[in-house]
Amino acid sequence: MFDFMEFQVFGPGELIDFYSTSSPACTLQEQEQDLAAFFPELIESDWQEHRCSQSVESQSSNSSSSSDDLFASPPSPPPPPRTYKPCFVCQDKSSGYHYGVSACEGCKGFFRRSVQKNMVYTCHRDRNCIINKITRNRCQYCRLQRCFAVGMSKESVRNDRNRRKGKKEAVKMTIMETYELTAELGLIVEKICRAHRETFPSLCQLGKYTTNSSSDHRIQLDLGLWDKFSELATRCIIKVVEFAKRVPGFTGLTIADQITLLKAACLDILILRICTRYTPDQDTMTFSDGLTLTRTQIHNAGFGPLTDQVFTFAGQLLPLEMDETESGLLSAICLVSGDRQDLEEPSKVEVLQEPLLEALKIYSRKRRPSMPLMFPKALMKITDLRSISAKGAERVVTLKMEIPGSMPPLIEEMMEDLQNLETSQHAHSIPSQHMDSSSFSL
Repeated sequence: MFDFMEFQVFGPGELIDFYSTSSPACTLQEQEQDLAAFFPELIESDWQEHRCSQSVESQSSNSSSSSDDLFASPPSPPPPPRTYKPCFVCQDKSSGYHYGVSACEGCKGFFRRSVQKNMVYTCHRDRNCIINKITRNRCQYCRLQRCFAVGMSKESVRNDRNRRKGKKEAVKMTIMETYELTAELGLIVEKICRAHRETFPSLCQLGKYTTNSSSDHRIQLDLGLWDKFSELATRCIIKVVEFAKRVPGFTGLTIADQITLLKAACLDILILRICTRYTPDQDTMTFSDGLTLTRTQIHNAGFGPLTDQVFTFAGQLLPLEMDETESGLLSAICLVSGDRQDLEEPSKVEVLQEPLLEALKIYSRKRRPSMPLMFPKALMKITDLRSISAKGAERVVTLKMEIPGSMPPLIEEMMEDLQNLETSQHAHSIPSQHMDSSSFSL
């Protein structure tokens, strides 16, 4: 029966055993010599303590050997925690086996970078620099040679890199697979896209035409342009109503809530739509009949001080590169918003908005897998649209004093309601005036 046995790990898969049968002291001396070769920095006091503990263990084993025949052996103690030898390169504290040898994190990273980048170093001395914890950063050439000398493997670095690359590709594929529209969401996207396309033709579908009316400089109001603009705006409001009625679930709301949502979001949608027909190189916007006006003409047609804010918003939409599906979904989200004041069933409106938000998120991320922030950026545009709409409510006050006659009924009621809503938000009260449902032809 062996009196003493110890296992020391020297490398992956390599195990060296130290045994003794009769002379524990001799065995300890041999072990001390072997360990001194691999642990030059081992503190003497610590080693003496280690020897004493082993001697006590050996003596205890001998004293109890006589009773082995009478009593059963106690359960074996749990194995000690695995320990690693110091870094083979610099003798710093090892963090494990890396690229074939026991190494610290610093030498592991240095070797990996050197191999992956095919680094070529130069020694400014005699290529025999001492490499330890203190001097390892002084000569990269000798440090790399030391890595090779102790057994670090280039092939291990390449294999590790391939494994990491494979994991990244797997994660990327998982993310891409996650952003898939369900059958239900796909149907919503299809309906919204069709409703948007059939109520708002794209710029490439229009036969653009221009006018020279008051195109030279800004004036307070060009009545000819105002008449044309007010006519087109009325048509656009009717198209927005048609779009709203085709948003899934919208007609299931109460008539009062449908009207409230339309009045609150109509100007938001109108501005979003006209801004998607912005041509930056010519600084123009095109209406649904093809009329294309410059910034100056838009100002003179009735936008007035609101003009530059609208054009700025149009410029901010360009980097998003939204297609007609995304524009339609964003318009529907503007419309079906549960935070509008005076709603009878705001929770029901919020339920309708949730699949629209999910559909826009998945669609935009699937369309631009490398640009995950496009969805939140698109949602932030709703805040900008509401700010412009609030300015539009202020503009109606001055515009009514500039035009000789009255405003078209649809525009007046829509704008007046926005003005009342803006006033109520400042006064923390709910407006009592409602638009007649016949105005929107619901």
